[in-house]
Amino acid sequence: MNKSLYTLIFLFSFSLIFAQKEQEITLKTKDNKTLYGTLLLPKKKGVFDLVVIIPGSGPTDRDGNNPLMKNNSLKYLAEGLAKEKIASFRFDKRGIGKSKDAITSEKELRFDTYVNDVVQWVELLTQNPHINKIYIAGHSEGSLIGMIATNTLIEKGIPVAGFISVAGAGKPADEILKTQLAKNIPDTILLNKSYAIIDELKRGKTVNDAPKELYTLFRPSVQPYMVSWFAYNPQEELKKLNIPILILQGDADLQVSAEDTQLLYESNEQNAKLVEIDKMNHVLKIVNNLEENQASYSNPDLPVSKALIDSIIKFIKG
Repeated sequence: MNKSLYTLIFLFSFSLIFAQKEQEITLKTKDNKTLYGTLLLPKKKGVFDLVVIIPGSGPTDRDGNNPLMKNNSLKYLAEGLAKEKIASFRFDKRGIGKSKDAITSEKELRFDTYVNDVVQWVELLTQNPHINKIYIAGHSEGSLIGMIATNTLIEKGIPVAGFISVAGAGKPADEILKTQLAKNIPDTILLNKSYAIIDELKRGKTVNDAPKELYTLFRPSVQPYMVSWFAYNPQEELKKLNIPILILQGDADLQVSAEDTQLLYESNEQNAKLVEIDKMNHVLKIVNNLEENQASYSNPDLPVSKALIDSIIKFIKG
């Protein structure tokens, strides 16, 4: 092989490896479970600001994917930040991806478990010499987890430079669930029974008499998690933060409404900036119609919104 061509291929290959700089790190939690995540540093040497990216609800992994849909939304977000010299960390929640063995049974899980895991991840990341300021970014349900974790970290004396809510709900989970059920349960009697169960869970009490039609949703093993989740109001949690806040919302989001975003913003106007992104949907992709919107959830080839990344960059770099 021509020597100059060999050298060119070698340098190109090296630059690709160096540009990635992805490192899988593990966390041994206080309850002796092992969690897995990815630290992505910009390609140049130095000390970088870091965004901790918290995935959304359900079986969503560190890349923004679940067993039924692959879109790589959070992976692309991390890579977009790295190109602008901002580091990121994303992770598999308990029971998801490589962290699947961190839950032995559903009945063990509480909403606060996710919050405490984020706190422990940040405590670990602060020890990394390549990391400067830390920002917390939560997507969807991860927004609420991030708010609470940020408050906890600040109370513990661990500085957080700013909080970023990406497509985060502005209403308590019990209210959201009632709205969703109203759209999907035409039987008034059954709907009222579901409301009564939700109200009991909101009061911190589990129920033993869930109708068979609602058993999957209100199965006994998941009720303690719902009790812990319903205890939080995103508006109240965001109001506690006395640090810079960025609230990001796409106007093509089918899961979180502009009303939710406005509620979050109004809860802490003195510290928050609200940015609505044109044509961005819930998985952070740009779409032009409903068909594209639905298809994007399973399209890993579609990049995330550049306006999303630009907004975060501007928030961090000022």
